[in-house]
Amino acid sequence: MLAQMGWEREYAAPIENRMKSLFLDCNDQLAPVWARVIRPDDPPIDVNRAAFAREELPRVLAGYDVAIDDHSYMPTPLVAQCPQLKHIVFLGTGPASYMNVGEINARGIKVHIIKGYGDTAVAEHSIALMWAVSRDIARMDREVRAGTWSPHEGVQLLGKTLGVIGLGGIGREVARIGQGMGMQVIGWNRSKHADLKVPLVDIDTLLAQSDVVSMNLTLGDETRGFLGKERIARMKPGVIFVNTARGALVDEAALIAALQSGHVRHAGLDVFHAEPLQADHPLAKLPNVTLTAHAAFRTLEASMTLLRRAIDIVKTLA
Repeated sequence: MLAQMGWEREYAAPIENRMKSLFLDCNDQLAPVWARVIRPDDPPIDVNRAAFAREELPRVLAGYDVAIDDHSYMPTPLVAQCPQLKHIVFLGTGPASYMNVGEINARGIKVHIIKGYGDTAVAEHSIALMWAVSRDIARMDREVRAGTWSPHEGVQLLGKTLGVIGLGGIGREVARIGQGMGMQVIGWNRSKHADLKVPLVDIDTLLAQSDVVSMNLTLGDETRGFLGKERIARMKPGVIFVNTARGALVDEAALIAALQSGHVRHAGLDVFHAEPLQADHPLAKLPNVTLTAHAAFRTLEASMTLLRRAIDIVKTLA
């Protein structure tokens, strides 16, 4: 029956006295990675590879104590219809984009996150977007394929100032690579750490001085909308903006307006307020935006580490 519904059971081991666990939304990309990292001594974890509508969440999670969530939305009213659910293991560090963590915790459900699994992967993607944006690579690719030969003048990054907002694991990697590229790196962080190797400045100074701004904050109640209309207006005219953190860190309407006016020269975006980004969204229609599909952390190395750590969390709960 499970196989007919698009479900798989990893092992047939008895599950008496164990919490029942489900990988809620294993996609075709993650399925072979899952097969590589699962071990014979791991607890039984069911795997759902069938797509489901958001309102079907209670049906999919019926009877399960633990849910591993890749990036499925889990609205509190629907989670409330899952009385057996006790743990959500979110594959990443930003569950606030997909659920109200406070409300879910208040229902006695613990939300687990996984840090540090893909710092290098995300940082490399941030740098890749900087290069692509500064040289207008995506737009020229589209034009050449369409038969238009129109070389665009780019921006040389050597010697430019890179402002890194958020100096956690990813932000530090972005700063390290940026320095290796010959950029002058400055940073802003919510707290000061003695081991930071980046000159810290206040946020207004960073925005005013940076030729390139990389957003690497974690999303929470205190950082939601961090780059609002006023702060975007304080950015250096012609700035390049890259966001591989979370879309909700930025006032989307203000960013669109700044892109339309040219105040922001070009944006490289991997994350959005609503995902997947729809084809008719204003961001998808702007020529000075380079888009990727929330893929910054999607490398084999990072995915293997991520899934293995998720399984290890479930193991502690079983």
